[in-house]
Amino acid sequence: MTPFSLARPTAPSWRDRLAAGLGGAGRGARPHLLVLLPVLLLAGAAACGLSAWTARQANATIAALEAGRDVAVAPDAADALLVARTRFLAARDRLEEAEPLLENLDRRGAAEGAARARYVLANARVRSAFDLIGRGQLDKAGPQVTLARQDYRRALQARPDFWDAKFNFDVASRLIRDFPEFDRKFGDELQAEPKQIWTDIPGQPRGGP
Repeated sequence: MTPFSLARPTAPSWRDRLAAGLGGAGRGARPHLLVLLPVLLLAGAAACGLSAWTARQANATIAALEAGRDVAVAPDAADALLVARTRFLAARDRLEEAEPLLENLDRRGAAEGAARARYVLANARVRSAFDLIGRGQLDKAGPQVTLARQDYRRALQARPDFWDAKFNFDVASRLIRDFPEFDRKFGDELQAEPKQIWTDIPGQPRGGP
């Protein structure tokens, strides 16, 4: 008869200890995860809701501007809002008010928005030049053509594939060829700031008595 003997207990392996530790950690962390999960989901939903609300507000403002309503736009607004505001102002020959919007787009490096805004502004200047030419006021039309060419050129620098700006730049350049006195008087660059354009128009007051 084989004598009965007790089996010697073996120490648990490192795999067993690791599994036991992970199991314990999982059981301890599970209640915390159950508490945090709803909070994370709520924060995500709130962020998505805020983003959707902001987009709706921006679209509503753009629609109002396109409908002809004079809606103010904050200087730090989205690029699309600044471009829409520039389009509204340019259509009403309020070009001086549009200049700060362009500067904001330039400062933030918004190449697409700046190109679109400058294109809109240049178109307004060309329309003004055609109107002045039709009335025989060539001295006033020349600076508008020069500034329009500058804006088209800067729009193309920001976005070289902007075909509409290229086409309209050629139209403005044709005006220079049709009216060589523009080039003789103003050259390709106008030194005055756009909002001070009257200072470069011959015969206009220059601040003296």
